Amino acid sequence: MLDFLRKIYLKSIIYDKKISKNFDKNLHYKPSVHLLTSIIKVQTKKFNINDFSLESVWINKKLDQKKIKKLNNFFWLLSLDLRSSNKSVQSIIKNWLEINYRYKSESWDFNTTSKRLISWLSNSKLTYDDSNKQYKKDFDNIIQKQAFHLINQIEKIEDYKNKLVGISAIILVGLCYNDYKNFTSRGLAHLKKIIKNFMDNYGFPKSRNIKSSIFFLKYLILIREWFRESQNEIPEFINENIFYLGQSYAFFWQNINSDLLFNGNNKSNNSDFDLYLKRLGYSFKYKNNELGSYIILKNKKNNIALDAGPSPIKKFSNDYQAGALSFEFISNGKKIITNSGYHSKRNIKLNELSRSSASHNVLTIDDNSSCKFMKKNDSEIYIKNGLKITHKDIIYEKNYWKIVAEHDGYLKKYDLLYRREIEFFLEQNKLIGTEKILGKKKIPNLKFDIRFHLCPSVKVMKTQDNKSIFIELENEGWKFSCNDYEIDIDNGLYFADKNKYTENQNIFISGITNSQNNYIKWELTKI
Repeated sequence: MLDFLRKIYLKSIIYDKKISKNFDKNLHYKPSVHLLTSIIKVQTKKFNINDFSLESVWINKKLDQKKIKKLNNFFWLLSLDLRSSNKSVQSIIKNWLEINYRYKSESWDFNTTSKRLISWLSNSKLTYDDSNKQYKKDFDNIIQKQAFHLINQIEKIEDYKNKLVGISAIILVGLCYNDYKNFTSRGLAHLKKIIKNFMDNYGFPKSRNIKSSIFFLKYLILIREWFRESQNEIPEFINENIFYLGQSYAFFWQNINSDLLFNGNNKSNNSDFDLYLKRLGYSFKYKNNELGSYIILKNKKNNIALDAGPSPIKKFSNDYQAGALSFEFISNGKKIITNSGYHSKRNIKLNELSRSSASHNVLTIDDNSSCKFMKKNDSEIYIKNGLKITHKDIIYEKNYWKIVAEHDGYLKKYDLLYRREIEFFLEQNKLIGTEKILGKKKIPNLKFDIRFHLCPSVKVMKTQDNKSIFIELENEGWKFSCNDYEIDIDNGLYFADKNKYTENQNIFISGITNSQNNYIKWELTKI
């Protein structure tokens, strides 16, 4: 009922008057469009606006919601050749204004409005320059009106990424118009608040989401560059958080040049962002082997990454996956062992599957995940019962690595703790794992599985005695073995590419618990 009344209010004359205020400032600072290349993938092939007929596009009722949002956010302006006619672009904006001057849910969606403001102001050579006095007045007024709309709605936005884009747009409006109406100071106040709420004391997202960390870094750098280019003093808290987020970026990407598929992450290929950072003079370093409760041990040839962190609290868990103690192993730049990745909420069944412990290189008991999830609605899933890390230890020497971690995800239901020990003997190229199912009382007979997911390009072959499996990836061969338990090969789904999936294979060890302490030992050796 409240949502229904709110929609009526947003379309009312009362709301329109509230966000329509006198605006006497002209565009002062015109941000460089190239600064947006950190957040927008720019097409190498440019198009001329005169090659399109867009006058009637705003009333095309055949377009789906996704295309309507893309048209209305105007990010497509970055695909235009700068030799395009600014008169044609300005004509399109005038047509948009005639239809959308007052709030409409399709065109004034919070995220869409935020991106439109950023795009219009960053493409001023096309959207503003060489226009007449009346057009400039109308442009300035609609910029202000949309900024007030964002300020009025920002507290109701739950998604932190959408909120950050909106904050960025509000700050940019303030910088472009000399902080008229205090847009910059209002935006900075919201930025401080979102950082305090979303980041932990070490500058890493409380959601433990690697993708969010990079997303925040990109927007904070963008905001910082706007301040620098407009010759305004850069707020110190922005510099401080870029420093911490930059350390995260170095830890998760630059140090290993690979995407780790933990907790909502997909393949990202940040090479373009690396060039962007280099061009603007940013350099990040991080030499420790743990950040955000993730552990990465590496040398020039090998990398072991393990999730040794607790589950986030409910409000930060909408992209969390139940893969505590899961690991990935990289040899010579190639992933030998990989988690399955993450599927977006567009397909709720695949989203649920990708969240399960079975989609990770980790133990499951009785076909249950280490965390339980609940549905908030048809598209939102959050943690119902989380877990804590009860033990953790790291040994990182030249020829010997060891990670020990333990969680209580199965304690409440089965009175069991799960401890994983991974040892890597570098001279022998041998990885040894010991999975420990620990109980204070007698352990009931329970089915368990331990999975080791492989990239789709990997070839596998099982030996006749079911004790070993050979793994081939390009020019490398590895042997996986487990002498005391049966091992097999199973088909699965691989979600590394965003919103897509393909078939892959996984090795799994299965058995039945039957004593107080169960130790399952396996080996992965290069051949």
